[in-house]
Parts: sequence; structure tokens; C-alpha cells
Amino acid sequence: MTQVLEGPDAVPVLMYHSVSRVAEGPMRPLAVPQDLFREQLGTLAEAGYQLVGLSEALDVIEEDPGALVAAVTFDDGYLDFLRHALPVLTELGARATLYLPVSHVGRSASWLGLEAETLGPLLTWAQVHEVKRAGIEIGNHGLVHHPLDVLRPAQRDREIADSQHRLAQELGRPVRSFCYPHGYQARGVRAAVARTGHDNACEIGYRLYRPGRDDRLAIPRLQPTPDHTGEDLLSLVEEGDLRLLPRVKRVARPGWRITRRVARDMFGKRLT
Repeated sequence: MTQVLEGPDAVPVLMYHSVSRVAEGPMRPLAVPQDLFREQLGTLAEAGYQLVGLSEALDVIEEDPGALVAAVTFDDGYLDFLRHALPVLTELGARATLYLPVSHVGRSASWLGLEAETLGPLLTWAQVHEVKRAGIEIGNHGLVHHPLDVLRPAQRDREIADSQHRLAQELGRPVRSFCYPHGYQARGVRAAVARTGHDNACEIGYRLYRPGRDDRLAIPRLQPTPDHTGEDLLSLVEEGDLRLLPRVKRVARPGWRITRRVARDMFGKRLT
């Protein structure tokens, strides 16, 4: 069942991965240098935005629909979150949600193949607890970082439930927020996420979240990149992503899912 939330017309949800510097290559858009990260979030804070994690943002706008709030999220749990992102968040009085692919904690981002080491190692469990003590929400990014929408239902449900259970054990409390690996989701995936106790979930989407109209279990996000100045990011959160490409991707999503299922079943290939 679609879950919706009454609130403002649109809420920006930011999707970061790494606070680091990558000069070139396919990982560059996912790496925002620390000084630029400070400028980006600082500009939003100066404009009056309350910067919090996703679950907290949803709670804030449910309590006060007129609140000016932006949710800050990080995927994958890179070590640089602790070293470079957390100090800036603390400096600005901001919070965030950090999504962990549970089976990869303390290891490398092996799902990236040849680029696995580009963004550095992932947090260990001890470091995850350090992040949690700093007031950061820990969210679920699945058991293994691969697309859930093309898995067979039994495996899909098991991976979502097992990752929730492991995180709840580690953190000492249930996990509210889920992030779909690679952003891929479908009706069955959303239902499985809800059954395991998550009350919100995010994809990629490249647009603003519209409470009351968008599914709370498929919250879209905007992606800051190393090419966004603070003022650029402010425009993005105020206007949304106006590029044609994100809209084309949304329209093409069902056909791409079929292609990935065929690749899995006929050739044993996992396309992301």
C-alpha cells in the first residue's frame, strides 16, 4: 500500500556518497571535496534550511508542514564520512542519514568492480558506532549491494529482512530508513521493505520529494556533485533537477528492468 505524508509542496533530499577528491573517471561525480561540501551545506544553512537525516526530516514536516528542511543522505558508508563529512556536519549543526550495505561493512565497495578502491574503504562496525554516537541516523542499504528489483522474491525478501535484523542487533534499535541499492525498486521491493519495519525508503529519482503525492517508500533524491557550487545547490533544492536526462531515465525504467532480468536469467550477468 502506498504510504504518503501530508506536508509542504516539495522537500529536497540530497544524495551524497563520498566526501573526497577524485580528479577524473566514472567515480568523480560521487566525490565532493570537503571544502566544497562545507560550502554547499553552508549555503543551504545560511538560506534557512534545517539540515537533518531523512527520517528526522519526515518527522519535522509532519509536525510542522511549513518547516524549511532539507534531508542529507549518504550511500555506502565510506570511511571518509567519519573523517571528512562528519566534522563539517558537526560544525554546521547538521545531521544526516548514512546507509550501510550490511555485508560490506569493514570491507571494500566490491560492487564497483575495477573502481572498488577509488573512493576508499568502508567503515568498520566500530566506526559505525562512533558515527551513531555523533547523532547520525544509520539506514539500511541492503545485505549485498546489488539491485533488488530483479531478484527472485524469496531471495529479495530474505536479503531485506536479514539486513534489517543485523542492523537492529548492531545498533540496539530497529532501523526506520531503507535505501535501494543502485536506486532500483519496484512494487514488490517496496512491499518487502515495509513488511520488515522500515517506514521510509529512498531511490535516486533526481527530483524533489512531494509529500502527499509521492510514495514515502520511494522518496526521490537530488545529487550534489563536485561541479555544484553552494549557490548551484541552493538553486537545485529550490527548483529541482530540470535536466532532460533524469526524466528520460524515469520513463525508460520499466524497459531497463526487463533487460536486466533477461541478462540475469539467460547470461548470468548483473547489469547496474
